[in-house]
Amino acid sequence: MSGAEEGDRVAEFTAFRKRMNERILAHDNQVVRRFFALDTQTYRDGALDVKTKELLGLVASLVLRCDDCVSYHVAECRAAGVTRDEMFEAFSVGLVVGGSIVIPHLRRAVDFLDRLEGGTGVDAPPHTHG
Repeated sequence: MSGAEEGDRVAEFTAFRKRMNERILAHDNQVVRRFFALDTQTYRDGALDVKTKELLGLVASLVLRCDDCVSYHVAECRAAGVTRDEMFEAFSVGLVVGGSIVIPHLRRAVDFLDRLEGGTGVDAPPHTHG
């Protein structure tokens, strides 16, 4: 796969999330809006810093086997300054907690990280989980 194709996949993921989040939030549903707001508030700096919270989100997403969530948290971790070695330590926690069924999601997580680090110029997606 070429660098342009890799960048396109990251850009497509980011654009789709942004477009659909805007569409969802445009609907007059307070439960949905409040949940999105709660999610955003949860990942803000507090007693735990953003980096730690994003690593927690990454591990939980691996264990729950949500590829979109994994990709999102990989990007957010990267934006928060998480190193590749730190990310792999988080991956190992996800594997230990979730077991071998996590391996396909780990593969996609590393692939997404590789794409992000490939110089695509795509920033982390705007914050709203998953």
